[in-house]
Amino acid sequence: MKKILKAKLPELWQRISADFDLFLPIEKNKILNFSLWKEEEKVNLDRVRTNASPKHLVFPQTETYLKFKNENENKKLSLKAVKAKGEEYVLFGVRPCDVESFKLLDNIFLRDPVDTYYKEHRDRGTVISLACSNPEDTCFCNSFGIDATSAPLGADIATWDIGDSFLWKAQSEKGQKLMENTKEFFIDIQEKDTQNLEQEKDDIQENLKDLPFNNIDLSKIKGTQQEIFDREEIWNEFSERCLACGTCSYLCPTCHCYDLRDYKGSNHNHGEKFRCWDSCMSSDFTLMAHGNPRTSQMQRLRQRFMHKLVYYPKNHEGVYSCVGCGRCVEKCPVHIDIIKIIKKLGGENNEL
Repeated sequence: MKKILKAKLPELWQRISADFDLFLPIEKNKILNFSLWKEEEKVNLDRVRTNASPKHLVFPQTETYLKFKNENENKKLSLKAVKAKGEEYVLFGVRPCDVESFKLLDNIFLRDPVDTYYKEHRDRGTVISLACSNPEDTCFCNSFGIDATSAPLGADIATWDIGDSFLWKAQSEKGQKLMENTKEFFIDIQEKDTQNLEQEKDDIQENLKDLPFNNIDLSKIKGTQQEIFDREEIWNEFSERCLACGTCSYLCPTCHCYDLRDYKGSNHNHGEKFRCWDSCMSSDFTLMAHGNPRTSQMQRLRQRFMHKLVYYPKNHEGVYSCVGCGRCVEKCPVHIDIIKIIKKLGGENNEL
């Protein structure tokens, strides 16, 4: 483990950006998102949660994978595969919940048959995590077994804020290589730094205990898959106020549904096939030639939460498709979120 003084961070970022695309939590108009770093950008490492997760770096919102063109008057169609675009990148400041979300996406895209586009984006990245010094009131990652103080598996380098410095710990070959190539910025830690780290972890754990959603208990959700599916009184109660805006899906770090579409050029002799994010909250989600299997908002809302709380864990050894980041709690315009769903399914009479 090494440490770097906070005053040295801009120099480190400059050094990293010479070899990689560097993505950091950048604040613009008070909105924080992972964006490409430039010297004039305002980096904010104090706020815990970015507006959207960094999943767009491994799973772009839109991505072309095939181009087609009519070569001549006989309309012979030529096809050209499009490779995944992008440079090698470093992603710094990823909170443990978002690191965990990459692993959940891996379960989908890296199983057979492997999604080669996702794999290329994933392989090109070096992920640097940052422990959560000041968890927000809407955070509930600990309900899903995620330790906000930890060096999460899946991060190439783990970091902690200990005041005037950051502690860095390499956890993979990628991480070791990056730290070796930038070793001039790091210094050895002292016993006091280790003590400060342990104190920082204790403080974070105390802060987590005081959060409003610290007592979320998923074990209270009882019943078979069919029994939970059939609890229409709950699904109706929430769906009646749902706007189907898709905000929850697009901001969620673990949502991974996409649509395949064709685009034709203005003269109709060329075009491309691309994929783009989709949401199970949309009325045309899974729309097929024979129709749509989910014709009501109740059915679509039920699909979203059944997938996160029932279907995904059933297929992935009990792991839920949620990391407790709290984005849906904060951003839903009509205050529907997975916390309220969990409580209702667990028998609590919480108000909407």
